[in-house]
Amino acid sequence: MSQTDTTTEPPATGRLNSFFEISKRGSTWWQEVRGGLVTFVTMAYIIVLNPIILSGSPDVDHHKLQFTAVAAVTALTAGVMTILFGLIARLPFAFAAGLGINSFLAVSVVGQVTWPEAMGLVVIDGLIIVLLSATGLRRLIFDAVPYSLKIAITVGIGLFIAFIGLVDAGFVKSTGLSSPPIGLGNDGSIATIPTVVFVLTLLITGILVARKVKGAILIGLVSGTILAVIAQAIWHLGAQGPKGDPNGWNLNIPQITNWVATPDFSLVGQVSFDFSKIGALTAVMLIFTLVFSNFFDAMGTMTGLSKEAGLAKDDGTFPRLRSALIVEGVGAVAGGLTSSSSNTVFIESGAGIGEGARTGFANVVTGVLFLLAMFFTPIAQIVPSEVAAAALVIVGALMMSQIKGIDLSDFSVLLPVFLTVVIMPLTYSIANGIGAGFIAWVVIQAFSGKIRSISPLLWIVAAGFAIYFARGPIEALYTH
Repeated sequence: MSQTDTTTEPPATGRLNSFFEISKRGSTWWQEVRGGLVTFVTMAYIIVLNPIILSGSPDVDHHKLQFTAVAAVTALTAGVMTILFGLIARLPFAFAAGLGINSFLAVSVVGQVTWPEAMGLVVIDGLIIVLLSATGLRRLIFDAVPYSLKIAITVGIGLFIAFIGLVDAGFVKSTGLSSPPIGLGNDGSIATIPTVVFVLTLLITGILVARKVKGAILIGLVSGTILAVIAQAIWHLGAQGPKGDPNGWNLNIPQITNWVATPDFSLVGQVSFDFSKIGALTAVMLIFTLVFSNFFDAMGTMTGLSKEAGLAKDDGTFPRLRSALIVEGVGAVAGGLTSSSSNTVFIESGAGIGEGARTGFANVVTGVLFLLAMFFTPIAQIVPSEVAAAALVIVGALMMSQIKGIDLSDFSVLLPVFLTVVIMPLTYSIANGIGAGFIAWVVIQAFSGKIRSISPLLWIVAAGFAIYFARGPIEALYTH
């Protein structure tokens, strides 16, 4: 049945079609289901990776979070927030624990506070984001961003996605040297079976996309997973790690050992707002860093995804922008309350968008799969990160095409755009790329005789980013 002909559909189906605007956006039910499934498959690694990051760092009281408990709340929060965003914002942007924030908590925060206190900081961060979104200030800042920078953010995120995929696949690795800092595989060669599986999956998916095969990314993921399972059955590889198999799988081994796992929700509600250990000033600086990372990571991600989905308007905005920004802030609050870390829009949603997702119904599919994954984490883990990485590289390449919308003949535009695009993957941070682009834009435009074209809000944001980049020396100045 054609989804554009709603007169022959049952009333309930018609109402759902109208609510999610599936036909209006040129999509179909199967397209949304397929897109939601692909998004989940490319994001499922977070159920494993988030616990690895959060449970590996003891806090100031030498307390560690339990791996299984973090895995359960990671899937729970991702599922609830993804469904909530799909129903309210009705956009195909899935949620999960943000990799930038969780790493910041594990590396820089819990050495000073306890885990409940760290999650208290995340809750405050989320409340501030919600307030900025509800008052319209976040939208005003969004509107103040020049169109060229908005496209640059999209392109930068594409390169960032691709770089994440290449690193997760072991195709690109740190050399441990000052020059070059990264290299190809192991000592300049592709020497491991998992990386070969990544290359084969990438080529299979690339061929399918080039031939415009429907479901190309999903077919590629399934094909890659089958190859991975066969490879594992033949070579019996282990997982990588400090004492693991250096030639093994990056994260999860593509095999099923247990089918069902009982979720542990003991971390829900483990939050404290007692920051007496660090004092008010340090707490404010930590919250400042969290807000800046959340604020611009999410803004940049949603800008890029809306552009990729064909939902962005000429000025870079997209449907239900204020609702989307408010719910994104709620994701940080929810992540803090469940100890899963701030939940935000995931750039991996681009894989589902590349597969055809255009509405919030895809989010409902992804969210339900996350909730089911709480009980079936072994099945969710069968897709190795090397296979999911191939989809990320494909999506990154597709997002790269947006650069054609920027006039690069003006160097006062070219340099900020270049810095935005390059710094995102090189520093592993969307916020860093946006900050560098904003600062370069206002400085170069101002000294190129175009100062009147710069929004006052952009000046304020650029100044805020300057403080953000200098937060280390500022903290040291006030703590000594």
